[in-house]
Amino acid sequence: MTPGRAHLSAVFVALFVTALWSSSWVLIKWGLVDIAPLPFAGLRYALAALLLSPIILTPANRRALVGCGRREWGLLIGFGLLQYGVTQAAQFLALSYLPATTLSLMLTFTPALVAVLGAVLLGERIGWREILGIAVFLGGAGLYFESKALPVGASLGLIIGTVGVLANAGQTLLGRKVNRDPGLPPSLITALSMAAGAAALLTTGIAVQGWPEITLPGWLIVGWLAVANTALAFWLWNRAQAVLSALEASLINNTMLIQIAVLAVLFLGERLTATQVAGLTLAGVGVLYVQLARMRAARSLLDKLKT
Repeated sequence: MTPGRAHLSAVFVALFVTALWSSSWVLIKWGLVDIAPLPFAGLRYALAALLLSPIILTPANRRALVGCGRREWGLLIGFGLLQYGVTQAAQFLALSYLPATTLSLMLTFTPALVAVLGAVLLGERIGWREILGIAVFLGGAGLYFESKALPVGASLGLIIGTVGVLANAGQTLLGRKVNRDPGLPPSLITALSMAAGAAALLTTGIAVQGWPEITLPGWLIVGWLAVANTALAFWLWNRAQAVLSALEASLINNTMLIQIAVLAVLFLGERLTATQVAGLTLAGVGVLYVQLARMRAARSLLDKLKT
């Protein structure tokens, strides 16, 4: 395959993955009608981790793991607990109280929050472009929420969603370290961290909310989420990432905000006014601007180090 065709193929694969991930929000909302949130999330990621477990068992990966010390194992397990045990638990719980579009908008703030936390916790510089992008996002979010009548119980959902956003930002920061320091392949990091997080999530979910009585449609939803929207999607995303630039991946990933909104209108009966659509669009532009600014700053720093 020529480089041009390989690149185009990677773009379509990445778009397909975002479509799968966006459809997860609809499937989760459907599944939450009969399945308690925590066991639901635990089953999804436990099954996906089981499907990804052969990655851990390959000879090359087993050799790589032998060289990992206690610190590296701690980072991997901590990353999995935060990424799946906390972030996904909060997402499933919040979706039982909030519209899918609302929670999606909240989670879209993650890159901007990472910029702020990076400045506060890691001493990373935050420039005027990032500040402008955050302001644009907040303006769009304010426009959306100002004209959005939230359902009963939304206050609790917003609190849980905020915890999920903070956890998502934290796992993003920790993920940088995990992917940089041990020198392990991304696929192996994904399989190991998912196994650790899924085990904790499923155990906690069953202890708190009990083993769910799942109907056949419920098992089909859990199975599809585990096989297609998790195991397959992560594998395809890693392959696309090997070809796409960071900017291209970010642009494609940002389309999920609009995709989720459209799917929520079509399949969940959510309604969006013109003002709310404008708010979502403005928020998406703000987050994209933050990401572009951070990439520009990273390239500038790299150029300085080279000289």
